[in-house]
Order: sequence, then C-alpha cells, then structure tokens
Amino acid sequence: MNRIVPALAALLAFLVATPGGAQGYPSKSLRLIVPWPAGGTVDGVARVISPSLAAGLGRPVVVENKAGAGGSIGEAEAAKAPADGHTLIFVFDTHAVNHLLYKNLGYDPFKSFEHVSLLVTSPQALVAATNFAPSTVAELVAFARANPGKVTYATVGAGSSNHLNALLLGGRTGIEMIHVPYKGGAPMMTDLVGGQVNVMFVSAPQAIPQVKAGRIKALAIGSAQRIPQLPDAPTVAETLPGFAAQSWVGALLPAGTPKETVARLHGELARALAGTEVRGKLAAQGFDVVGGTPEAFLAFARAESDKWAKVIRDYQVRVE
Repeated sequence: MNRIVPALAALLAFLVATPGGAQGYPSKSLRLIVPWPAGGTVDGVARVISPSLAAGLGRPVVVENKAGAGGSIGEAEAAKAPADGHTLIFVFDTHAVNHLLYKNLGYDPFKSFEHVSLLVTSPQALVAATNFAPSTVAELVAFARANPGKVTYATVGAGSSNHLNALLLGGRTGIEMIHVPYKGGAPMMTDLVGGQVNVMFVSAPQAIPQVKAGRIKALAIGSAQRIPQLPDAPTVAETLPGFAAQSWVGALLPAGTPKETVARLHGELARALAGTEVRGKLAAQGFDVVGGTPEAFLAFARAESDKWAKVIRDYQVRVE
C-alpha cells in the first residue's frame, strides 16, 4: 500500500514544468467541499490532505460537508461556484454514475468540472455485524440461500460502489439481499456496529479500525491480494475467482477555472500526496496513493461510467 505508483511518479515529474500558478492566486482561503457526512471515506481523505494543501498554497483550506443524494447535492453546489480556484471538491466513485441514476442533477459530471486529479483508491472490505452468524463469504452465501430476503446490506446509496459490488456478489452467487441505503459511510457504519444491518461493502480505511477494535468482523477483502492491515481476511476472489471491489476519491474544480489555476492546484495536490507524512497516513489507513494528470483522471472517470452503466442497466438500479 505504501508506495508511489507510476502515475504519481509521472505527476511529480510534471511539477518541474508547472508554473507557480495564476498571479495573485490564491487571494483568500479555499473552500473544500466534501459531498458526504463527516467521518466517511471522502471526509477522511480531505482531513489528511487539507493541512498540507493549505501549507503549499499559503492560505487556509476549510473543509465543508455538504451531504445528500449520493454526493450530488455537494457536486451541484460546487459546479455553480465561481470558477476562480477558491472552491474545490473531493468526490467519491458515485461521481461517475450519478448521471445514470438522477434525472435532474443540475450539472454534467464531465462538462461541469475540471478534473484535477485522481487522489486515492482503496479496496473494499465485505464486513458483517458481530451478531450476524456467517463469518466467511461461503457462509454468507449459504445463509442467504437458506434465508431468502432476510439478509440486509448497507450502502451509501443507489449506484454507489457499495451498492453495485453487493449486486455483483448477488449475481455471482444467486443470492438476494435487502438493500438499506444511507446518506454516508459514517451512519451506515454506526448501524452495522449496532447490528441494525447485517453486512456491507465498505472502503478498507473505514473498515480496518472497526475490525481491529472487534466492533465488526471482516468476511473478505476486495483486493487482488490480502492486505497487511487485515492479514487474516481472505480476498473475495479466493472464494469467487476474479471478483474485485474498490472505491476511489478524486479532486474537481468548477468548469472554466483558468488553466494556470488548475495547474497550481494540481501541483499542490501532487506535492501533498508525495509528502512522506500524507502518503504514510493514507497508506496506513488502507488507501493506495495514485495521483495522476487531469487528463488521466477525466479518462478514468469516463471509463468508470461506461463500466458501471451496464451493471446499472442489467440490474435495473433505481434511486431509492
């Protein structure tokens, strides 16, 4: 986990040629919108990166949580903000699929924003409440088959990676589970810890501390290999070959932000991600630090949209 991948290395090389940014920018504090509640995956990334970003820019960075509708409320607000580089937003993987689910978003995910950088990815963990009998993927499948319609799974909303990965698990195994959507990762974790729901896919950084504390149990991890933070948790692929589950966080600015300003923010985010302290904190939590160019992030988001569009169509996913 604790490594700089090639995309980030290339991004660092880019910095050598990056100018200092638009003259006089930034002229005031920056507003960093997190379109999810405090305590979730995106909020966690923002809290780790924002101090380093503020130090590089020489201005305060104020994190503001604007949760609701799968992250689309915060994104709609960010899309309408002045395109001067003083409002940016960190988005979750729902950024790439909300336009497939909501009729009136008020913004276009690809045209309304400058895609600054993919920041991190993380495998998702399949976790369960401690009062839920199954402790492995195989046991979950057997239990769900024996008790159709009685297993509940939590997500941060229709079309989220939590939701889509659960649908894929059901499709691969022929089981049916009851979808229980939440407004964010923190409230759904609270209910899992309390035993109000049975299972869920959740980003590893959210799962790891709860599993280590014994508040929930890890059935499996969605990465290709086991992770050092949860060495005893098998991969889902050990039971269902080829199954993979991940989530990601990226940074956007409103469309029309001057190129020099986009380059400045891009450069400062790259420096933050490359810093030993930030990279170490993110890796220790279970994130893979990625980085990358604006063009690469836009291409990645479009590819994610195309990939999940088929799943959303095949499983007839609707906003609840």
